[in-house]
Amino acid sequence: MPLDPDKLLTLQIPDVEHTYGSRDCILYALGVGLGQDPVKEDELAFVYEKSLKVLPTFAVVMGYNAYVLRRPELGITWSHVVHGEHSVALHKPVAPEGTVIGRSRILDVIDKGEGRGALIYSERKIIDKPTGDVLATINQTTFCRADGGFGGPKRETPQPHAMPARAPDAVVDLATRPEVALVYRLSGDINPLHAEPAFARAAGFPRPILHGLATFGVAGHALLRNACGYDPARLTSMAGRFSAPVYPGETIRTEIWRDGGVVSFRARIVERDAVAIDHGRAEVN
Repeated sequence: MPLDPDKLLTLQIPDVEHTYGSRDCILYALGVGLGQDPVKEDELAFVYEKSLKVLPTFAVVMGYNAYVLRRPELGITWSHVVHGEHSVALHKPVAPEGTVIGRSRILDVIDKGEGRGALIYSERKIIDKPTGDVLATINQTTFCRADGGFGGPKRETPQPHAMPARAPDAVVDLATRPEVALVYRLSGDINPLHAEPAFARAAGFPRPILHGLATFGVAGHALLRNACGYDPARLTSMAGRFSAPVYPGETIRTEIWRDGGVVSFRARIVERDAVAIDHGRAEVN
C-alpha cells in the first residue's frame, strides 16, 4: 500500500497525557550519557534527585505518541523510517515533575520522488495540564526512505540553517556507552531498530543504531556545558538535521560556533569522521 498523504494530513492524533517525575528526568539524562564521571558535580545535578536540574532536551520525550505513524492504513514502510530533522523551542524551563498534554498534528507531506523517499512534517505542543500554558513547541521531519513516488506535488524543502565558514569556536567530545540505546529507549521510543540486531540488519544497518534524539540530547549536553554553564534555563531553542547514524559506543564531537545569542553546532562521529547532526542552530540567553 503506497503512502497516503490525504490520510496523513487529515489524521486526528489523540492528545497524550504524560505524568512524569524525577526518576523520568534522571533516566533520560542517563540515556544521553550524563553521569559517566561520578565526581563531576555539574553532571550529577541532572542524575541525582537532590536539587535536581532537568535537561532542556527532556522536552522531546514529553507527551510523545511513538505509534501514531505506524497505522497500516497510512501506507508507511515503518522499517525504513528514520528521523530527518528535529527542533525544540522552550517557552519555559522544564520542571522536575508535572503532568503535560502532548498535542500533535501533521503539517505537510512532501514526495521526493520514486526511490528518493517522502518527508512528513509534524508539530507537537507540550502543554502544562494544570495551567494550560504551552511549555515547548517541537517540530519534527520524518524521512520515509521507502515511500516516495506516491504522486504528491513537487515542492522545495525548507533551506537548513547556514553554518559559519570559520573554524569552530569550541569543540566538546562526549563518549557514548555501548548500552546507551538500551537505556535511552526506556524514555519512550522502543523501536526495535535500536535494540534488535536482526531488525537493524533488515533496515540496512549492520547493528542497532542510537536513537537520533539521543544524539540530539548528547549535542544538547555539549551546548549546555560550553554555552550555558550547565544552566538549563539559558538554552531556549535547539534544532538540527540528522545526516548519519551513530552506533552505541562511539564518541560524539560537537563543534560549536557562537555568534551572540545564536549558537551554530555540528555533531561529528569521531571514530568514522562522519557528521551525525548538521546545520544545528540553538538560541542561548
